[in-house]
Amino acid sequence: MTQYQTYAAPLGRFFLALIFIIAGVQKITGYAGTQGYMEMMGVPGSLLPLVILTELGGGIALLLGWQTRIVAFLLAGFTLLSGILFHYLPSLGMEGMEAQAQSISFMKNISIAGGMLMIVALGAGRYALDNRGTAAKVPAE
Repeated sequence: MTQYQTYAAPLGRFFLALIFIIAGVQKITGYAGTQGYMEMMGVPGSLLPLVILTELGGGIALLLGWQTRIVAFLLAGFTLLSGILFHYLPSLGMEGMEAQAQSISFMKNISIAGGMLMIVALGAGRYALDNRGTAAKVPAE
């Protein structure tokens, strides 16, 4: 394993996890507003606890490298679904800069899902709970 591979995977996991952890915390601190926004977009506000659990729990699991491939797969699906519901579909009725902003946000979600699928394909890399006690999972440098 090269020096780049040793540090790139955990750093990549950190950056991807940070998106979900911060989003989950923001939903907790702005619970009523988030619930109202979800309902305005046609998504039942009663799903907010599940959304928070997915973002916060999934983000922490990804950060720690625990069940990384499964978590990354689930977060990829969650990210695509939320991108469609909250960015793509609303953009269909918009024009100009508003539509462009929603399109950029949708593409951000697609990019995040792509990063998650890379983790599914390549695994957690170094410094992950998935690797504890198993030297065979992480080749020697």
